[in-house]
Amino acid sequence: MATLIKNGKIYTMAGPVIEGGSILIENGKITAVGQDVVAPVNAEIIDAAGRMVLPGMIDAHSHLGMVESAIGSEGSDGNEATAPNTAQMRGIDGINPLDVTFEEARNVGVTLVATGPGSANVIGGTFVAIKTVGDCVDDMVVKDPVAMKCAFGENPKRVYGSQRKTPATRMGTAAVLRDALYKSKQYMEAKERAADDPSKMPQFDLQKEAQIPVLRREIPLKAHAHRADDMFTAIRIAKEFNVRLTLDHCTDGHLVAERLAKTGLPAIVGPSFGHRGKFELTNKSFITASALSNAGMKVALTTDAPVTPLHTLPLMAGMAVAAGMDEMEALKAITINAAEIVDVADRVGSLEVGKDADIVIYDGHPFAINGKAWKVLIDGQVVHSC
Repeated sequence: MATLIKNGKIYTMAGPVIEGGSILIENGKITAVGQDVVAPVNAEIIDAAGRMVLPGMIDAHSHLGMVESAIGSEGSDGNEATAPNTAQMRGIDGINPLDVTFEEARNVGVTLVATGPGSANVIGGTFVAIKTVGDCVDDMVVKDPVAMKCAFGENPKRVYGSQRKTPATRMGTAAVLRDALYKSKQYMEAKERAADDPSKMPQFDLQKEAQIPVLRREIPLKAHAHRADDMFTAIRIAKEFNVRLTLDHCTDGHLVAERLAKTGLPAIVGPSFGHRGKFELTNKSFITASALSNAGMKVALTTDAPVTPLHTLPLMAGMAVAAGMDEMEALKAITINAAEIVDVADRVGSLEVGKDADIVIYDGHPFAINGKAWKVLIDGQVVHSC
């Protein structure tokens, strides 16, 4: 059955705002967007008069479902903190989609997240992009994997330094990452040489296999980096191995915005709210997103849930606007920019023909404290209504 959303103020994120516009949905996909959309006679009508209509919001970096709510260690599956390199870990295997935080996220209009391992390890494992509705994670996947998590700075050196293991310093962290990439590169090249002679195939190594998509530039390294020096170490290593990179958190980003912008890399900024709980968060500020955006970087925003609850994502964007970020750029940071950085923009992030019908209709404005998602649709189905 077709659904027509009509009379809305439509923010497509792919062109101008459409006043009094309509969106036609058929079989879970957007089939028409504009002011003169004609719907089938039996279409279900949703009248969005006086309301904003946006693409479903996206958090490009979270640990949703991996660190569960109100459970403790039994529900904490975000860090396999038993070795500094656990590239073979897959985020999809640690997600509980029945955790209440999924419902909280979709009820404010967050319809997709990139979720995966935390930052205890130098290499933590793969992130996956999933919708925020479902009772089995396999049915929620949009793309898996979307990135390989790596971490710089305080976290890995604290975890392993306290055990008198490498890495205990930033030098050690860089060395662990280089060693892993170099050995995986050797393994990949040996496999390629043995393609016509199976007898020469190296012994299967799941950890090295997991890093081949990074070396082939199919997915990026997703670099947890707060301090400027850590970001530049991540950039240095990415250049050495000619791999893709996203800069996640970027707490010091506003201090080196022009230099970072010259790299052409994207930034996933946040969480910018909350207590400065460790030294590398000294410069945490909501001005970071605007500074990087104004310098020309493609910026997405993150709650880093559960560091801050994922359902605060639109409020985090509003606080970035209050600190100087352009309003439309802030909307992009939680829709199309996030989708492009996570490599799922072929399906989500904007309201265009052919894309998934992930749509949020807002009473008020999502950046306002009293804004409220009136209806949320995922794949054309209403998953929240008030």
